[in-house]
Amino acid sequence: MRAHLVRVDAVIVQAVIAGALSFSHLHDLASAAGQGGWKAWAYPVSVDLLLVAAWRRMRQSQRAGQAAGSPRLWFLVALAASLGANIATAGLLDLDDVPASLRVVVAGWPAVAFFGGTLLAHAPHSPKAPTTPATATPATEPHPAPTAADTSDQDALPAPSTDPEPSTEVAAELAATQAPSPAPAPAVALPPVLVDRVRALADEHRSTTGSPADPDAVRARLGLPPSMTASVAAHL
Repeated sequence: MRAHLVRVDAVIVQAVIAGALSFSHLHDLASAAGQGGWKAWAYPVSVDLLLVAAWRRMRQSQRAGQAAGSPRLWFLVALAASLGANIATAGLLDLDDVPASLRVVVAGWPAVAFFGGTLLAHAPHSPKAPTTPATATPATEPHPAPTAADTSDQDALPAPSTDPEPSTEVAAELAATQAPSPAPAPAVALPPVLVDRVRALADEHRSTTGSPADPDAVRARLGLPPSMTASVAAHL
């Protein structure tokens, strides 16, 4: 427990030192670029807040299984601003004569930070759907070995019958005699006009082919449903 506290305290101290140095470097660079007064102090706050917000959003997206490209981009942008200020104030840049391009970058940083913070704050974030645990299949227990009592019970059971089974033809005849025959569907009475039309079509078919007309063919020519076949056949 004490070793864990010591490790945590060392990390916190290191983070505080790094943050203070980066804060000071960003302030010095902003002040040298023409941003004096309270504005020079606002720049390091803006950079650090964007850095922390992008890191938190990136971690949330990774835990939810979503793409973290946008948070990672803004994290790298804030990290580049902080790292650039640290390098620029290390003696590589004359703070008394800052280039015009750096003044433009420093002056345009508030708009960039506001845009990135807005995108991070309003980015859609849906929690990860909980996974349903798979139902465990019960393990099959091995069958116990038969005991003497089970063996005696099996001996007491009657022996299977040795009578020959009925043939397939006999079983089919028994099933046909026992199965109830379906009741015929009652014929629907046709109007007299349809009766005359049915008979006219039947006579025409008989005179043309010499064979009686098919009820389905006559019913189809009249445009009647299949259920009217019995009614048509009753008038042929």
